[in-house]
Amino acid sequence: MESYYLDWVNLLLRWAHIITGIAWIGTSFYFVMLDNSLEKPRDADSLEKGVGGEQWALHGGGFYNMQKYAVQPKKLPEHLHWSFLESYSTWVTGFLLFSMSYLWNASTYLIDRSKMDWSPSTAVMVALAFFVAFWFVYDGICRLFGRGKHGDRIVGVLVALFIVLASWLACHWFAGRAAFLLVGAMMATTMSANVCFWIIPGQRRNVAAMRAGKPVDPANGQRGKQRSVHNTYFTLPVLFAMMSNHYSFTYTHAYNWIVLLLIMLGGAAIRQFFVVRHRFKLGNASNPWPYALLGVAVLGLTIVWMQPAPVAAAVAASAPVEVPYAQVRQVFEQRCLLCHGAQVQMKGVRLDSPEQVATHAQAVYQQAVVSRIMPMGNSTGMTDDERALIGAWFQAGAKTQ
Repeated sequence: MESYYLDWVNLLLRWAHIITGIAWIGTSFYFVMLDNSLEKPRDADSLEKGVGGEQWALHGGGFYNMQKYAVQPKKLPEHLHWSFLESYSTWVTGFLLFSMSYLWNASTYLIDRSKMDWSPSTAVMVALAFFVAFWFVYDGICRLFGRGKHGDRIVGVLVALFIVLASWLACHWFAGRAAFLLVGAMMATTMSANVCFWIIPGQRRNVAAMRAGKPVDPANGQRGKQRSVHNTYFTLPVLFAMMSNHYSFTYTHAYNWIVLLLIMLGGAAIRQFFVVRHRFKLGNASNPWPYALLGVAVLGLTIVWMQPAPVAAAVAASAPVEVPYAQVRQVFEQRCLLCHGAQVQMKGVRLDSPEQVATHAQAVYQQAVVSRIMPMGNSTGMTDDERALIGAWFQAGAKTQ
């Protein structure tokens, strides 16, 4: 029953995380699009009010006129809409989900003893250190170089190099599935920290100055804008890292850290296409298609590079080898019943009886042989020969008699 209720908590947390993530990313994408689609107003009233740019849009059968003031409006309205709860709720639900799935079960999901044979508490502390270290290094880079000459370019290069280092370390220290998610969560934490420590505080200082009748410091808006732009380039790489646990061929690759970096690079390039295309429509930027082509090329070349070697025709055409169920049952008893036996049935799967094995044979084959993600982190040490034995048994009909 405990496993059953934990599965429900996992489902509801994941659902909430997706919902809040959609709200945050949708808001972020909308404002990036809006900023890059603004045109200088032509009517005297808008110019006199200090409007720096505006966009006329159609949606839901109505007309909308979005206006952005160059620094501040002459009169501040009583009610302002703030966009920050989407970010905070996404981070909270994501961290709870990561804690429940990976930190709480570190020995199963986080640790790969063939890479680092450390205790669960040590693995948890190192994983959490990724969140903290990346934020401080990233924030330090932005503070030191972000305001200087070619600041955006220098920051971009240095942050990219640090992501390379973090990805290499994560994939060499943790189980591949956890490593990909850890890198994504690390970047997502920095995105939310940007909102919490820079974007919203800067806006609050500006609003407080306006209400007090004091001049507004434009640096608050400039720094907030810079961090917001960084967030938008992090978004597609983070989304891939979050969904990668469904695609084991990526994180089980021998050079999984390079796979992670290449796919994140492709995602960032494609995101750049969407950012630039809005300015291009107004004649304020060069053609964005090279960015899209770069992203597609990176992903395409990654697919070609990762493709497995073809199976020899003679091997593929050979008849399935009959494998006695007794041999497979012995593998299940040694490698699987710790999590799928009489005491514990993770994900509702039980493998301690022929009837249950027959029910879950397809899932066992997919998880243990095809994707090789079970046992999780190979915590029970299933060998390649044992996986091949299960594969041959399944191919021959998965008989349990």
